[in-house]
Amino acid sequence: MKILANDGIDAAGKAILEAAGFHVSTDKIAQADLADRIGEYDALIVRSATKVTAEIMDAGHLKLIGRAGVGMDNIDLAHAGSKGIVVVNTPNASSRSVAELVFAHLLSVSRYLHESNRSMPEKGNEEFSALKKKASNGFELMGKKLGIIGFGRIGMEVAKMAIGLGMEVLVYDYKERSFEVVVHHHSAYQQHNFQVVLKGQKLETVLAQSDAITVHTPGSTEVIGASELSSMKPGSVLINCARGGVVNEAALRQALESGHIAFAGVDVFEQEPPVNNVMLQAPNVSLSAHVGASTAEAQERVGLELAERICQHLKA
Repeated sequence: MKILANDGIDAAGKAILEAAGFHVSTDKIAQADLADRIGEYDALIVRSATKVTAEIMDAGHLKLIGRAGVGMDNIDLAHAGSKGIVVVNTPNASSRSVAELVFAHLLSVSRYLHESNRSMPEKGNEEFSALKKKASNGFELMGKKLGIIGFGRIGMEVAKMAIGLGMEVLVYDYKERSFEVVVHHHSAYQQHNFQVVLKGQKLETVLAQSDAITVHTPGSTEVIGASELSSMKPGSVLINCARGGVVNEAALRQALESGHIAFAGVDVFEQEPPVNNVMLQAPNVSLSAHVGASTAEAQERVGLELAERICQHLKA
């Protein structure tokens, strides 16, 4: 069988597939040409760049589509189901990487690193004292409340890190369930691992009481719009390392300009690449280019998990 890894795959995952007898191509086929070429392959692996439409599925004989990541909104799942095409993803592999990026953004804005990194190269000599004075208004995370909207694997990883930093965690869960969270330490300190129980709360409670909010809901349906932003604690922080469209960008920009939201951390955008500079030019935003799952460790885990799932389905 021939597999097209159109957005690439880690070498370790590729090696597993080839050892299992698959031919794996990592030659990128442009989106516009994919329907014409997909008939050459039995399975297709994508990340977030390639869109797997009904037209592409109808043009070939795919047995499986693999998403190297969690969200699958770039795949027409309903059409895949109607054609009997198996769709698999890698829900376990990138949780840690995304969670760490949440804190990269949160720590960046808390100590004005996002602004210092922009200003110091140009103004560090002449305006050093002024830059120092402004950044001295930073704040510590210890003792602050972190609201987590969406408490799946990534949300749980975020909670563990927040607890380790001395933050209080508030969880939004529409069923107001309780969650058992085990905080894991480095292997040298595993004897000190411990468990806490977090009680899910109403959305309005989490929004109103949290010093910072991070969103981890599946899909790209809007969760934070103008109403939710206005309900957030004045001067709080919003982090979006989930999906573009989960946060209304225009409403967030207004909240940032008014000062109601003090800072934001943004890894994902409503359209990628961004088609406007609304968020890119906001001075109180820490930015990254959709790299939540893009660490060397995560990509290796993604490749391994995906290879195992493909072998499970296609070698059965």
